Amino acid sequence: MSDDSLPAPLPARTAAVIPAAGRGVRLGPGAPKALRALGGTPMLIHAVRALAASRAVSLVVVVAPPDGAAEVRSLLDAHALPDRTDFVVVPGGETRQESVKLGLDALPPGHDIVLVHDAARPLVPVDTVDAVIEAVRDGALAVVPALPLADTVKEVEPAEVPGAPEPVVATPDRARLRAVQTPQGFDRATLVRAHETVTDDVTDDAGMVERLGLTVVAVPGHEEAFKVTRPLDLVLAEAVLARRRLNDGF
Repeated sequence: MSDDSLPAPLPARTAAVIPAAGRGVRLGPGAPKALRALGGTPMLIHAVRALAASRAVSLVVVVAPPDGAAEVRSLLDAHALPDRTDFVVVPGGETRQESVKLGLDALPPGHDIVLVHDAARPLVPVDTVDAVIEAVRDGALAVVPALPLADTVKEVEPAEVPGAPEPVVATPDRARLRAVQTPQGFDRATLVRAHETVTDDVTDDAGMVERLGLTVVAVPGHEEAFKVTRPLDLVLAEAVLARRRLNDGF
């Protein structure tokens, strides 16, 4: 039998980890950020649906608040989710880094691509999710969706007292800077190695891969994949969702 007659290898299977254990203090008092309602539905459900909308994603692991796993499981059960995707809920840790590691530990064998997605980015379009997955399939070890910056950026000497004037020390070239979003995509073995090796506090998983001396690549992000952190973000997210419902007719 010639090599030409062999069946093509199946695409690598993709799993997504959604850390949703944060309190979201900047949104004000109330439910954990991921459970805040957006258009009458918790943000977490929007985020889960956004990743499950990709036909490449066969498993979504939601990392719940340490004492809220049962509540999150009930939440997932109460909302319509795609039948082709499996969903697992595990309790998280004290930090985002710990929670992602616990989500990784819960992944069964056979998923060679892992996405890590912020529950607070509920409106990421499926095209962005697919672009990240495709870049990993094409050989990248770590991929981030990213946007050029609209504002000039200044590096400052942070003030010791919040709100005090801060001396500007540099103006980085904006053309070389990007605002990074999620989902971030990884070769699974690389991400596992990063979480086992890097103990410093980092702000995203791609930063952990960078600490290993490996290359992270950026693909175009999307303006609707913004992070809902402050009350004004919630207003914007409601507006985006309302426009989508008007356009999609549901």
